[in-house]
Amino acid sequence: MLVTNELHAYYGKSHVLRGVSMEVRAGEIVSLVGRNGVGRSTLCKSIMGLVPPVGDIHFDGRRVTGQPPHRIAHLGVGYVPEDRAIFPGLTVIENLELGVKRRSDAARWGYDEVFRRFPRLQERRDTPAEALSGGEQQMLTMARTLMGNPRCIMVDEPTEGLAPRVVAELAELLKEIAAEGIAVLLVEQKLSIAKQISHRMYVMGDGRIVFDGTPAQLEDSPDIRKEWLEV
Repeated sequence: MLVTNELHAYYGKSHVLRGVSMEVRAGEIVSLVGRNGVGRSTLCKSIMGLVPPVGDIHFDGRRVTGQPPHRIAHLGVGYVPEDRAIFPGLTVIENLELGVKRRSDAARWGYDEVFRRFPRLQERRDTPAEALSGGEQQMLTMARTLMGNPRCIMVDEPTEGLAPRVVAELAELLKEIAAEGIAVLLVEQKLSIAKQISHRMYVMGDGRIVFDGTPAQLEDSPDIRKEWLEV
């Protein structure tokens, strides 16, 4: 579904991604873990066209390297950024409306489905987004992305700063999304959550993939965890 091959990215003269090759298949949760600053968010932004990449990015068999973000989004790639990027002065329902790309009878995600999955958002549909709690804002960002009916969704640090109950709810939601055939790329700092819900995991270090395997294989790789994950 989503494949990168020898992907490089730069911020000025800073070489951030150094030949990243990875794959996320339909219906699969793949977690990207690693210490802060190793390039995980840059990888998502490069795939989304927000950072100019060098290399190959394919989505559903089509090369999308260098395409503008709106075109990549319309192809079916959804992006939940780390900063949530809500519009604080708009209401919940107005934020959701901005996520709609095209209306179709075959669309999986509409207001009814979103409010069924996120009942708290329905209760607060007319509330300005700036008045929501951190957990509610994260739910709103997820819901807005799903309103675009993506076939692949990249979620960057969704559990940061959230209460354990909300983290558990997000984990269950991601599993439900993947069960419906959507490819999920999860950038996550909490290793326990990533291991719990992922089919496969990549570990990034120094802008490269240094491990590719299942959660069980990562658990059996103490040298990888010590060198690239532990503080």
